[in-house]
Amino acid sequence: MALINPYLNYNGNAEEAFNFYRSVFGGEFAKVMRFKDLENDEFPVAENEANKIMHIALPIGKNVLMANDVPESMGSVNENENRSKISVSAESKEEADRLFNGLSAGGQIEMPIMDSPWGSYFGMFRDKYGIEWMVDFDPNYQGEI
Repeated sequence: MALINPYLNYNGNAEEAFNFYRSVFGGEFAKVMRFKDLENDEFPVAENEANKIMHIALPIGKNVLMANDVPESMGSVNENENRSKISVSAESKEEADRLFNGLSAGGQIEMPIMDSPWGSYFGMFRDKYGIEWMVDFDPNYQGEI
């Protein structure tokens, strides 16, 4: 079965965001590469971008959440215009509450986590980094869709 691994773009705060995500999900980074790690004659790196994240990966179960800082030469990312969401399926109501409360801290709740009309325990929010999340626990879900 294929895995879906979201890849997010940030304006220089990818490391901060991923330290926050790691504090909620736990685990360790599988990879952290900075632009300066790739610098060579063919790939010069501006001093103000040397410590920015070229690639970061946080395993979450069998999935991997990944990101980078967008180099200034490529323009900035406007997180508030991005309407894509990351959906997290929890294994229990307690885990759903923990993830929802942890990830939404400092963000904006769009729909509080609660029992939904379609039968799952569900909530939505935009985190403090502008990324939109959906968290749910479906007691009737047993395995693959």
